[in-house]
Amino acid sequence: MNTSLENIYKDHQVKPYISPDRDIEAWLLNPKPVPKRNMELVEDNLLAGDIILLWRINFGTFTTKTWFPKYFEYTYGIDAPKHLETLVEKGYALVETAFDSLDHLNSTMKKNILKKKGVTGLSKMKAGDLDQALHEHFSEEELASLFSIRGYKLTPKGEQALKDHQAIIDRHPKKNL
Repeated sequence: MNTSLENIYKDHQVKPYISPDRDIEAWLLNPKPVPKRNMELVEDNLLAGDIILLWRINFGTFTTKTWFPKYFEYTYGIDAPKHLETLVEKGYALVETAFDSLDHLNSTMKKNILKKKGVTGLSKMKAGDLDQALHEHFSEEELASLFSIRGYKLTPKGEQALKDHQAIIDRHPKKNL
């Protein structure tokens, strides 16, 4: 960490992650440091950014292909992909099975998978029928080899961490829907 950064973050409990791709000199012209409170550890050595990752997973749309917004680095000071791995390792979240990840595939993809097995009558099938047919014609191992996207899901431990740290979620900016 260069001297200017060391001075900016000297009072932070944990030093924030700074991507090797960040143009430090340009950033230092108008620095917006990671807030000190976002770098304070909560239980189990989690940071505010970890709680926001859990919150994002809780929406049910977070997958192995999800893009990580820059705010994880710039606002929360974490390397989000590495922290996601740690959350899984510590038992806060899990990677879903292929069958549990079917909700991340569209009907066309499901039909194409079923066609490979020679299943007919696909044009009449609705989403629920397609899922049922996949369960009838494939094992987990077979299905897992046919598509790579997997969802993430909170464990009870992850759900509890969200409940315990609602204040972190409350201060995170939300989109107006």
